[in-house]
Amino acid sequence: MSRPAPTPIYTLRGAGGPLNTLHFSCHGGDTPLLYSASGKGAIHIWNLNTRRAERIVEGHSGNSIIWVSTLRAAHSLISQGRDMQVCLWDLSEGRSEVVDSVWTGSVGFCQCSMLETSPGNQLLAFAGQQTEEIQIIKLPSKTPVCTLVPDAKLGMVMCIKLWQPDSGPGPLLLAGYEDGSLLLWDVTQRSKLSQAKAHPEPVMCLTFDPERLRGISGSSEKTLSSWMLDRQNNLQLQDNVTLVNAGVSQLCIRGDGKLLASAGWDHRVRVFGWKKLKPLAVLQYHTDMVLSVTFSDHQDPRQRLLAAGSKDQRISLWSIYNEGADTG
Repeated sequence: MSRPAPTPIYTLRGAGGPLNTLHFSCHGGDTPLLYSASGKGAIHIWNLNTRRAERIVEGHSGNSIIWVSTLRAAHSLISQGRDMQVCLWDLSEGRSEVVDSVWTGSVGFCQCSMLETSPGNQLLAFAGQQTEEIQIIKLPSKTPVCTLVPDAKLGMVMCIKLWQPDSGPGPLLLAGYEDGSLLLWDVTQRSKLSQAKAHPEPVMCLTFDPERLRGISGSSEKTLSSWMLDRQNNLQLQDNVTLVNAGVSQLCIRGDGKLLASAGWDHRVRVFGWKKLKPLAVLQYHTDMVLSVTFSDHQDPRQRLLAAGSKDQRISLWSIYNEGADTG
């Protein structure tokens, strides 16, 4: 007999807008939380024990919020809106105050990427005012680090990912562009290390596994493109995954490197084994495009969750492949 189709363990409603981005904060002894940000400028902070919104923070003048994350400092939140602002929030003791902001100059959909360089210090990368430029600054000082602009015309910056290699002096950045190209940048040297044409259409999303030096990207077509970095930091295209329906909003690799999840324009979340890209499950619940997908950061693997946010204004939470199942 085939296994029954998975169903969400629960759903969260009441976000009041399309769910552009999700972020878990479940490590440590505190209450497990899920942050969601909507197309209506609201950030909901969901208590995963009560399954209700603990707080609702309104920001970005009602503009769509496309990225949200937490800082290591307790009760600190960072969000990016289509009002061209990145806002740093103080949520301590019931407050919801913007304590600092960065003007990006970009009205696009490219989500920021943040990398902690030392306790209390981060690099923040974001699409700049010019079509193809990426700006990188230090936080909390907001000191400019560099501006990265490709030599050739590649169109808009669509998605970016900062990461710190185990060997080598400084951070690297992966970027996907409107013409379907992927570029690997050396942030310290402000130079391009390699380039590959991963898609015929714009790169809508990418994710990267720094331990295995492997990544995968999606676009508006029916193909996921996987790729790797060799020891000389050359991007090398590998296997493609053909999807049933076109269009992927977001990709996410689980922290243990075993699962990959995709947010589909066809209202479905697809789960693959990350090692061999073996299809494992199709999660059907939403009635519109799935815009965001993320895995929780629970320390106990048995508690790990997968969350998906949709244009239908609902969040679904799933518990799958947590007990050492064969993920191929």
